[in-house]
Amino acid sequence: MPRLQPISLEQAEGKQRELLDAAKKKLGKHINIIATMANSPSVLEAYLGFSGAMGHSQLSAKAREAVAMRVGEKNQCQYCVSAHTAIGKMVGYTEEETVKVRQGEAADAKEQAVLDLTDAIAQTKGFISDDQFNAAKAAGLSDEEITEVVGLVALNFFTNFFNHVAGTEVDFPEVELFAEAV
Repeated sequence: MPRLQPISLEQAEGKQRELLDAAKKKLGKHINIIATMANSPSVLEAYLGFSGAMGHSQLSAKAREAVAMRVGEKNQCQYCVSAHTAIGKMVGYTEEETVKVRQGEAADAKEQAVLDLTDAIAQTKGFISDDQFNAAKAAGLSDEEITEVVGLVALNFFTNFFNHVAGTEVDFPEVELFAEAV
């Protein structure tokens, strides 16, 4: 049961309605995380802006979803892991690949560097070591891509924490989390 109630399109007024309509137009449907964030139009607007900007990053759609799945798994966010597993499949992952990514294993070296950097940032609260930073550079990540990984980790921590507090009901095919954060 949600602790924060989602705002329906019928309930929404003013800025809430404007943001919900824009999100529905972009996503094709009214999803619970967006509807619940609409309790604060300021939060929803900030999220949509940040998320929209990250959608135009240099990292591939698969890499962006890899970060989201991995962070969601580390933070044990049922909503985000389920949502990003579904989206991951839309951008080219197989079911087996989504499981591996959630465990921190990638199919290629560059994506592995993204996952390793994601893990390092999440585990150290951003205080990564020179060795961790240099490993990302040696694996071919540019300064722009490293910056984008930081942004994606932060964005996904926000959505994970939001969903934990809100008790957002999962409205994607539900994915079973691993027994403990990996």
